[in-house]
Amino acid sequence: MAGLGYGVYYFYGMVTLWPTELRTDLRNGLRARDKGDLELSTKFLQRAWEKSKTLPIKDFKDQPHLKTSGIAVLLASILEADGKRERAYDIYLESFEQLQQAGMEELSGPEKLRAIAIAYKLGEMANKLQRREDEESHLVWAVETILKSVFRLGDQPEGSEQADHANCVLETARAQSRNPDTLTMLSELSLPEWATKTDIASPLEALATFYAEAGRVDFAMPLYLRAISVLVPPSPEGSTDEEKCRGAQLMANLAELIIRNHSKPSEEILHQAEAWALQGLQITMKAKEKLPNINATCELAFAVALFNIAALRRMAGDNAEAKRLFALSLKQSKSIGLQSGVEHAEQALKELGAPANPPP
Repeated sequence: MAGLGYGVYYFYGMVTLWPTELRTDLRNGLRARDKGDLELSTKFLQRAWEKSKTLPIKDFKDQPHLKTSGIAVLLASILEADGKRERAYDIYLESFEQLQQAGMEELSGPEKLRAIAIAYKLGEMANKLQRREDEESHLVWAVETILKSVFRLGDQPEGSEQADHANCVLETARAQSRNPDTLTMLSELSLPEWATKTDIASPLEALATFYAEAGRVDFAMPLYLRAISVLVPPSPEGSTDEEKCRGAQLMANLAELIIRNHSKPSEEILHQAEAWALQGLQITMKAKEKLPNINATCELAFAVALFNIAALRRMAGDNAEAKRLFALSLKQSKSIGLQSGVEHAEQALKELGAPANPPP
């Protein structure tokens, strides 16, 4: 996520932007890291981090919280690379709390993005550390802050659970999540110049996935919708082909959730799900045609889209088209080495009484 980048990349050649008291430790920490001595690097950077907390914030001059949190991000990334996840998590958390104490209204755009990025990272790490409640709380905070700071949605009343916060701020989107046309409305909320599409979509997607895995489909769907609107607006000239393919993957997720939310989907529900799946397939195919080289995100999105539409055609009783699409999905999965895709497509073809041989 780009919001963490200032903590690592910018240290090269830019150590002079930090107060004099910190520069020697920062340089030594970077040198040790580049030599592969992560333990020594941690020692220097930990000392720089501790010193930074004793200095007046004005000593950091422009974007002060970006610089202080940058030290923490660099230290935590090295701890994580050294297999010390718990310590890395604690450093990220300390930096996040420091940003919160500064007051979000006092932070610049890039500093707000740093806070969002660290919250997203904490959610990601909490997942690996099996801290489900922490994962949810960090991702909910990131999403709420995106909605308030990026999409300019006002404060929402708090519910009794963390999940209720996301439920409140996305109430309108939930009611509209069945129709691809709602992307037109959502795209009118343009992003500020300090936030990229990936910066904003990543926490939305992560929280949507969290709720989808927890069976909270009514929470997951509007979050996916919002992420899709960021990555693939109705006039997606400003989106990269990879962003379009990533958005197409989320359309496949949304189609699957629409079906999952109905034990016996009606013809209308199947149509809604297929509309999203087909839109994702069309976007992926157009992106693939324009790309000069193979793009892993687009190739995966293509395999998933073919399989999902095949499954929906099967549910609609169109077994002939389902067989054709499952066979194409099998071919695509084999071509990119997607073993799970190969297994699922072969099983589906077997159940339909078709040979598990991809077309030439």
